[in-house]
Amino acid sequence: MSSISTPSIEPLGKHHDRAAFDCGMEALNRYLRKQVGQDAKKKIAAAFVVAGDMPSAIAGYYTLSSTSINVGELPEAVAKKLPRYPLMPATLIGRLAVDRRYRGKGYGELLLVDALKRSLMSTKQIGSVAVVVDAKDDSARAFYTHFQFIPLVNYSHRLFLPIAVVQKYFRE
Repeated sequence: MSSISTPSIEPLGKHHDRAAFDCGMEALNRYLRKQVGQDAKKKIAAAFVVAGDMPSAIAGYYTLSSTSINVGELPEAVAKKLPRYPLMPATLIGRLAVDRRYRGKGYGELLLVDALKRSLMSTKQIGSVAVVVDAKDDSARAFYTHFQFIPLVNYSHRLFLPIAVVQKYFRE
């Protein structure tokens, strides 16, 4: 992350230029351009952006929402430490994308760290045992596993990071 100063990450606003965003993955572009506003209004997901070279430019974005994890999908070593409920509350990073023009400058890591911080902060008010992501491809999967995300049993591209690990990240 040393190639960029630490820009602030803020909620997506009307002044952000969603139409110019291009991460190279049409589903993520389309979501930002057409769907994210509706999801935010309906309280389905909260979207956060990091500005690019102009305040209206979006260098990257992510969304957060709540989800649940079937305990049977967790590795046994993790599941045995949890209460015997069939579902556990979790936080979902539904989407995380960086515009092509800003790749290789640490924005993906910056967005992920911010998402993890917000997820951890929310556990003070809402229960969550983990942060969950759905990696869109092998490259995204490698990105998340670099940060210790673990695949759910039988789902190679759905990964989780226990909140205890997130807490450890921010204590150090």
